[in-house]
Amino acid sequence: MNAVLVTGYKMHELGVFNESHEGVQWIKLVLKKRIIALIEEGATWFITSGQLGVEQWAMDVVSDLQESDYPTIQLGLLTPFEEQESKWNERLQERYHERLVKADYVDSISKRPYENPTQLKVKNEYLVQKTDAVLVLYEEEKEGSPKYYINVARSLDKPIYMISPEEIEEARREALDDF
Repeated sequence: MNAVLVTGYKMHELGVFNESHEGVQWIKLVLKKRIIALIEEGATWFITSGQLGVEQWAMDVVSDLQESDYPTIQLGLLTPFEEQESKWNERLQERYHERLVKADYVDSISKRPYENPTQLKVKNEYLVQKTDAVLVLYEEEKEGSPKYYINVARSLDKPIYMISPEEIEEARREALDDF
């Protein structure tokens, strides 16, 4: 396994409306554990489309790991279309651009701004096809945007590594017990 697509719910799907929300630190903690496990299995590239939420938090985790114990891993950002951040508020755009400069590879799948939902479908198919596995924060009982990646991954028989809300809650409890 070389390249892993990292995805999950968008911020609003989690009920998170700013990045200082307590839950973000626990999501990042679980992402870190899972990404390290994948590195130890041979993954070297971690790819996202840069969506608000889990994908951007994964970008932070990969960047932090590059700066500490895993300088050889790579972060790829493949947006569905150009200027995907154009409708986000100013603070979210700033954070996105801070993350963008830390990526090792940045490109847009569609070389045009948003035109229609087909661009999102193409992005889902392209990213799953070009990666070896999918790491996703998702719960089957709570549908959301990650289901589109999962459906493509299943159709292509790609490995899917699910992170459940229960895993995040368990990490939170363990971390709090350590204090």
